[in-house]
Amino acid sequence: MLGVTIPGDESTLAKGERLNAPLRLGNLTLASRYCLSPLAGYTNMPFRVAVRELGGLGLATTELVSTRALLMGSAKTSEYIETCAADSPLAVQIYGSDAKEMCDAAQWLENYGAAAIDINMGCPVAKVVKNGGGSAMMCNIGATTALVRAVVEAVRIPVTVKMRLGWDDTNHTAPSLAREFEQAGVAAVTIHGRTREQGFSGKVNIDGIRAVVESVERMPIIGNGDVRSIADAERMFRETGCAAIGIGRGALLNPWIFAQLCSWATTGDVGFVPTYDQRLDFMTRHYYLLVEQRGERYASLVFRKCGGWYSRVLKPGREIHQKMMMLECLADFDAIVATLREKGPPPTWKAGELPEIAVPKGPISHW
Repeated sequence: MLGVTIPGDESTLAKGERLNAPLRLGNLTLASRYCLSPLAGYTNMPFRVAVRELGGLGLATTELVSTRALLMGSAKTSEYIETCAADSPLAVQIYGSDAKEMCDAAQWLENYGAAAIDINMGCPVAKVVKNGGGSAMMCNIGATTALVRAVVEAVRIPVTVKMRLGWDDTNHTAPSLAREFEQAGVAAVTIHGRTREQGFSGKVNIDGIRAVVESVERMPIIGNGDVRSIADAERMFRETGCAAIGIGRGALLNPWIFAQLCSWATTGDVGFVPTYDQRLDFMTRHYYLLVEQRGERYASLVFRKCGGWYSRVLKPGREIHQKMMMLECLADFDAIVATLREKGPPPTWKAGELPEIAVPKGPISHW
């Protein structure tokens, strides 16, 4: 059994919280401490619903949404925030640098039914940063705190922030910002343990996340980065003292990870490990939910981006992988699944074994 405690306390998390206890974000109570982090192009409504059906997910967040595009009624932005009754609780992540636009967008989303507003201060991509959004917000503590406070005061639902450690290794502003955000009424902060300069490269800085945890009094800190297994989660809790964990790429490889973490936190055992056929079942459910959302042509185009992740786990061979990446229609998808079921897992496939995660290179890379 893996340890589930923070050093110095044999039974509880830091600040007296148990791993298997619900987590409160302001007036919102989450059923678990395991959150699906936003990934542009992946964590859309069909994927979120499919993951929720497996159990264990406390909160999901949409991919980042431009406040200006939202207020202008952008059709693409409407797709990003599309949701349904089964997709709850849902936070909508917004980015921008204009305080009025951010407040207006937050109020619009509150009326829309969002459970929480998440302000993105972590995105390293150039098109976001060049306009003062994303990671660029970490460079001006005073102005950023004023903007965040305004958003908190504009809505009744919880406002959270997702940020990195800082712009680069010489400017770790996250601890100072977290302190200010707690005073401003922010409900929680998610820390991705890398700097903007790193992008998605290198290893997550566990000590950096712990410094943020130690900088606040009561506000929950959600640790994020490089968590793709129970052992990774155990280390994040044990070495940082964080109150919860956000998982992005790890959920693409293993969407059961939230249910497994809940089982581990309660019993010390990972619980369910999916078989090859059950992984095919999940992939099928994901694709069919995409079809339900907007038809098989749309579903096929969106699925192509996810196909590479499924191939990394299922190891279907080059020919089927290429068919997945060129998928055109429902009939083609069904034929691929039927072939994989007939062939069964390849000789090298092992239940529960996951490949390494491929990541973009540098701060201006795209998913």
